[in-house]
Amino acid sequence: MRVLVVDDSERVRKTLATGLKSRGMAAETAADGAAALSLINALPFDLIVLDLMMPRMHGMQVLQALRSRTAKPRILVLSARDQVQDRVDALNLGADDYLVKPFAFEELLARLFALGRRSVAEASPEITCGHLVMDTASRLARVGGIALFLTPKEYALLELLVRRKGHVLSRTHIFEQLYESDSDVSDAVIEVLMSTLRAKLSRVGLHDLIETRRGFGYVVA
Repeated sequence: MRVLVVDDSERVRKTLATGLKSRGMAAETAADGAAALSLINALPFDLIVLDLMMPRMHGMQVLQALRSRTAKPRILVLSARDQVQDRVDALNLGADDYLVKPFAFEELLARLFALGRRSVAEASPEITCGHLVMDTASRLARVGGIALFLTPKEYALLELLVRRKGHVLSRTHIFEQLYESDSDVSDAVIEVLMSTLRAKLSRVGLHDLIETRRGFGYVVA
């Protein structure tokens, strides 16, 4: 998943981006609402973590600007403003969830995963594909009760393909979902990641779960 963290605190931005990246997400950051809208117009985001009290453009204004879009990311407001009216206003303007600062990172992460499931209309944290079961809350995958010891990026790659089962995803598209726009690696890293993931799947009998469509990309059929 690609996440945008919008907060005028550099410490908050860096802390959240580091934590999200460690869980296999692609995390971009913006210091104010205006910069956030520019990024949203340029890149596809699944989730946005949005502060309210920011310079140049208030978080409420960002919500208002995104409100009319037919397809927009899920938005978690993260704010020190803890009045009921603030929450009501944000939710009425299109926010999907509201978390008050200070917060626990694990709670924020759980809320983001829940919003991610809501985006694809999944009530349960578990998704299945044949004998493969993936728990999107704990970020664990298993086959016939056998746990797959995946790195965060391997897990993110597998979840992306399983969620889009039947759809061929190009190397470029996968790279955009797993890595930041300013990443210092090229999309060739996807081939390396695919190789290590396939090796781990093969050890538990899933030799052909991921197909390569030459010239097009990869698919879980």
